[in-house]
Amino acid sequence: MIGAETFSRILDWEDRGTCVLFGDGAGAMVLKAEDGKGTSDDRGVLSTHLHSDGSLHDLLYVDGGPSSTGEVGYLRMEGREVFRHAVTKMSEVVVEALEATGLKADEVDWFVPHQANKRIIDGTARKLGVGADRVVVTIDKHANTSAASIPLALSVGVGDDRIQHGHLVLIEAMGGGLTWGSGIIRW
Repeated sequence: MIGAETFSRILDWEDRGTCVLFGDGAGAMVLKAEDGKGTSDDRGVLSTHLHSDGSLHDLLYVDGGPSSTGEVGYLRMEGREVFRHAVTKMSEVVVEALEATGLKADEVDWFVPHQANKRIIDGTARKLGVGADRVVVTIDKHANTSAASIPLALSVGVGDDRIQHGHLVLIEAMGGGLTWGSGIIRW
């Protein structure tokens, strides 16, 4: 699984509401198939949940592109509305993942969220009852690297020995268009 972004190509450097928030980055994770019993005790990806709502397109999008305008567009974002939807939608999709696996939030060892915004991360964790000591945060190191943020955060969590073999890891993200999703992984 690879996530890579080069936001520097689509940022409007005059728009201080976006250009200071996003960064370039890439991250990858190698997955392999394993036999399991189909329970939450299995190792690997236990659950994934993806959603989108195109009616919210204007909250976070790129205003162009080679196929639509013939030019590279710029990232456009309605920050307050994105924040409001992010905390709500990400909390809901995390609950969906927990219910699908029969797990409770306190059984999850690590919450590895999309690194969009520290306030969104804190708000979502608080809404779920997940303590800050169980949240991997890297936005202060990498900025919002969009598709690369979760692989980068996983790398940091594994690299500093927080995430270990057998741990339950909950991931969640939100993106342009508007899209959001979650997954639970037994590391």
